[in-house]
Amino acid sequence: MDATEPSMTNLFLQLGLDAGEADIATFIRSHQLPADVKLTEAPYWSDAQRQFVSEQLRVDAAWAMVVDQLNESLHEDAVKARTGL
Repeated sequence: MDATEPSMTNLFLQLGLDAGEADIATFIRSHQLPADVKLTEAPYWSDAQRQFVSEQLRVDAAWAMVVDQLNESLHEDAVKARTGL
């Protein structure tokens, strides 16, 4: 059983990405997704990363909330453009 506490930092570690605060901010800023592209369909995921993200959402695992937060962050520009906020 994995006892790693779900957090954005730990999610990035699980995905094999740099997980410092600045690294996470840079990733989110430079990997924004259009509104019509689902997180699980993002072109930059490896097969293993895509599988992890998909599985966490599918089974509504402990990581699902953090994956949802990442999804919202990666669609932030698209939401702003659509709503004008």
